Amino acid sequence: MKVIQILPELNAGGVERGTLEIADALVANGDESLVISNGGRLVPALEAAGSTHITMPVHRKSLATLAQVRPLRKLLEKEKPDIIHIRSRVPGWVTWLAWCKMNPATRPRLVSTVHGFYSTNFYSTIMTRGERVIAVSNSIRDYILKHYPKTDASIIRMIYRGISLDQLQRDYQPPAGWLKQWHADHPNLAGKITLLLPGRITRLKGHKDLFRLIAALKQDGLQVHGLIAGDTHPKKREYLDELKQLITSLGIDREITFLGHRSDIREVMAASNIVCALSQQPESFGRTVLEAMALGKPVIGYDCGGVGELLKELFPDGRVPLGDAESLLATTRSVIENQMTPSDIGDRFSLQAMCQETLDVYRELAH
Repeated sequence: MKVIQILPELNAGGVERGTLEIADALVANGDESLVISNGGRLVPALEAAGSTHITMPVHRKSLATLAQVRPLRKLLEKEKPDIIHIRSRVPGWVTWLAWCKMNPATRPRLVSTVHGFYSTNFYSTIMTRGERVIAVSNSIRDYILKHYPKTDASIIRMIYRGISLDQLQRDYQPPAGWLKQWHADHPNLAGKITLLLPGRITRLKGHKDLFRLIAALKQDGLQVHGLIAGDTHPKKREYLDELKQLITSLGIDREITFLGHRSDIREVMAASNIVCALSQQPESFGRTVLEAMALGKPVIGYDCGGVGELLKELFPDGRVPLGDAESLLATTRSVIENQMTPSDIGDRFSLQAMCQETLDVYRELAH
């Protein structure tokens, strides 16, 4: 097969990561992989793995981007791909408008992936116009059917985002050198139960809920410490100051550590006792939650969206009703006192399974 994936840019994020993973799977399978985007720092890795990158300015949320419709149509007529896979709304509209004017007998087959809980408006409907629509969780599938009722349920394929299980083995232990440096950098964690909240510093991630939880556990006599792993966008500095004021008012300055951005999040999760997922809005999937459970770490998270879906299947004891502080405290105490751990995640959530199922969708249409 010859497959083109199209997205705004290739910098960082779940969509970009998934694009590279599918591209690598296509190359490994002997298929031809092309990616169209405005470029980005992941392009060298994409090309080094055997895919071709084509730079087109399909990233701006502007009517001017529609000027790319004709060039894209000419490109598709030249390249003659079997499949074109849209992964974002702006390039999705450019692709669809180009594709509609092509000969139905010879044009590529159209696939789209709904990666998130998009706003329910005309602009977002483009992500449900593929001849096959991939949903990244059952929560997203239900969302599509509820908010985009014109979508035929028979064309939706639910494919979980996969993780690399060979790099996320249960009870994985960081290298001795890493652990030595970790303990040297954070001597205050000795003898403490560490609760890790991964994610950027934004209001949606639930940092305040974690801080109130740490304060309550401390008041109950438990030796706990909260770790925040994530960077702070310059526009979020004011919110970071707000969080630090809350920490001081709760009297837990010594029980919270901001780690900043970490490229070694696997090691940080392995060194922590519990991973928390306290987003204030439903997430489409929750890859970090799955990665933590693959490492054998208990996850305490709000029972909504993809996070709740994963917890229900792999660690139901970690589910907490959204925003329920009392349940959050009781659940955390129970997990600590009973030393609970998640079930083995199995191959269902593996990167290999995700890639195989996605390529099967391509083949289903191409043949």
